[in-house]
Amino acid sequence: MSGLIANFPSDGVVTINRVVLKPEYSVDDLQERVAFLCENVKTYHSDTGFVGGFVALNSGRVSNEGSTIGKPVESPMKGKEALIVTFWTDFDSHEKSHRSQTFQPLFENALELCENGNEEIAYEMLWSGKAYGPDEIAAARRAKAQYAAA
Repeated sequence: MSGLIANFPSDGVVTINRVVLKPEYSVDDLQERVAFLCENVKTYHSDTGFVGGFVALNSGRVSNEGSTIGKPVESPMKGKEALIVTFWTDFDSHEKSHRSQTFQPLFENALELCENGNEEIAYEMLWSGKAYGPDEIAAARRAKAQYAAA
């Protein structure tokens, strides 16, 4: 199943940057610098491999239902850790975008915020999906009930 990111190919590449803000920088600083990066990538690379992306900020909440590391109350990285996730048709297109003369100054400016340096990991997509709509929910539940005994 696909559809989480429209037009993302089944053999596409996902890159993830983990940013930990230096104490002297704010989330507003991060948002501003990353907005310039994102606008640049959309403008100059939407026709050369860029499919989409998002930036997520650590909210501090820890799922006690989904974690196996005890029962933490709040992540110590709240408000200072962000993930920059981008979707590409292929890895080479991603690498070319980073070598772009328009991208490099903006990237260097964003790196100034990072306490942890930068390591961008590329992943191959194994699965993506979006929630079912009302008709799909009903059909899936009927099928589960019908074949539960099997």
